[in-house]
Amino acid sequence: MKKINNINQSMKTVPPIFIVGIGGSAGALNAYKALLNAMPFDTGMAFVIISHMNPTAHSELAKILQRHTKMSVTVASEAMPILANHVYVIPPNSDLTMENYSFKVISPRIGRNKQVDLFFISLANEMGARAVGIVLSGYDGDGTVGCKHIKANGGTTFAQDMSAEVKHMPFSAQAAGCVDFVIPLNKIPDKLKRLAAALKT
Repeated sequence: MKKINNINQSMKTVPPIFIVGIGGSAGALNAYKALLNAMPFDTGMAFVIISHMNPTAHSELAKILQRHTKMSVTVASEAMPILANHVYVIPPNSDLTMENYSFKVISPRIGRNKQVDLFFISLANEMGARAVGIVLSGYDGDGTVGCKHIKANGGTTFAQDMSAEVKHMPFSAQAAGCVDFVIPLNKIPDKLKRLAAALKT
């Protein structure tokens, strides 16, 4: 039993193969749930959810999403390490970036509805080919610029398909020509698994 506990403990501190940024706004809650419901808990990846929220809101998003995955779901904080098989949620009224497998939090947020781009750009710069961006339901075009950076640095991008409740964000990214895959949410985990396998060959 002690040996098993040691193995589990070491797994918790392993850096992720990929860091997957997931951006959404209006109508994205159901998409987050569907994606996590389909995602195995042991992919070796980390998932960072960048959701537009009212600056004065106290986010219950992490608690809600914890019901849809066996992975630990945590609100990101300054200098928090990014670990494999964990899900992180942006804190309210903040911008979130990353550096050297840890978070940097800027609070209060600098602007409105640019948080996905900000995180995706830092993700692209830090992770290169091991960066993944997923743009889900939402208004405006946040995530499009970030997807361009991920693509330019060798990473991979996804956009939600016609299931998006509000199509502006995913359609904006697609129209800009910076999306690799537009597939149903429940098909994304298998595609991520294939991408990870390809890195090892």
